[in-house]
Amino acid sequence: MAHTMADGEIITGTLESAGRLDKALAEASDLSRERVKGLIAAGAVTVGETLAKSGSAKVAAGTRFSIALPPPEALEAEPQDIPLDVVFEDAHLIVVNKPAGMVVHPAAGNPDGTLVNALLYHCKGQLSGINGVARPGIVHRIDKDTSGLLVVAKSDAAHEGLARQFADHSITRRYLAVCAGHPNPPARTISGRIGRSDRDRKKMAVLPDDATRGKHAVTHFETLQRLDHASLIECRLETGRTHQVRVHCASIGHALLGDPVYGRTPKALKGLLDELGFARQALHAARLGFSHPISAETLDFCAELPADMRELIDQTAR
Repeated sequence: MAHTMADGEIITGTLESAGRLDKALAEASDLSRERVKGLIAAGAVTVGETLAKSGSAKVAAGTRFSIALPPPEALEAEPQDIPLDVVFEDAHLIVVNKPAGMVVHPAAGNPDGTLVNALLYHCKGQLSGINGVARPGIVHRIDKDTSGLLVVAKSDAAHEGLARQFADHSITRRYLAVCAGHPNPPARTISGRIGRSDRDRKKMAVLPDDATRGKHAVTHFETLQRLDHASLIECRLETGRTHQVRVHCASIGHALLGDPVYGRTPKALKGLLDELGFARQALHAARLGFSHPISAETLDFCAELPADMRELIDQTAR
């Protein structure tokens, strides 16, 4: 059991299981296995009286260990005082309702004004370091012009626990979307590998059944309301691939309204979308559920539709 747990200090304790050193240390210290490997390579881990040299070394349960944690490095991104809609927060994680138009992570073309910049300001002094860097742990993303719920880790242990749940698809994710037309049947499951389009490398596409590239993706959708030349649908994700809902809906001929990449606005609705100034994909991450990575408590959050999507639905209601 580890006795201290703070970056810039020392974790000491006793290994609770035998086997590979990196695995046993990760279990005993609440650090990720990758972080442990990096600390071993940096000469920061002592097992018994010996400096650890390899994560694959075999160790016995009950062996004493110490890990010298360096202070977390500062992330290059700058903290910015940007308002956040915080749905839930504790010492380990934060759930936010991201507005449409906000990029999640700084990148070329979007160096600041992102969710990460906002979180660095909001969480100052609370980030214990993800892989040694004082930064929020982004375990999933939603597109710039998609609104809705996002969970972000504030510690290495929470980051690893959340990432594991996303990897094994145990996270509950439900989106509300307005698509063109009326899907028939009104509920179905769309599955197929999603990867880069051969025609346009900037776009994703559903690949042929015999494709060996791309990633398996599954979306379950159900029509909630028939609208004028459109439908309000709920999409439940089994997987979380890039642009998954947008690509899957477009692949069955019901692209999301306002989608500038995958959609074609029905002629009957083009004037209305122009009048409303609705120029983003009509997609909202409405529900997010998961097991708290530290306490194991079941958490489930919902976020109401933003005003622009509510207005779009009201104006197209039959």
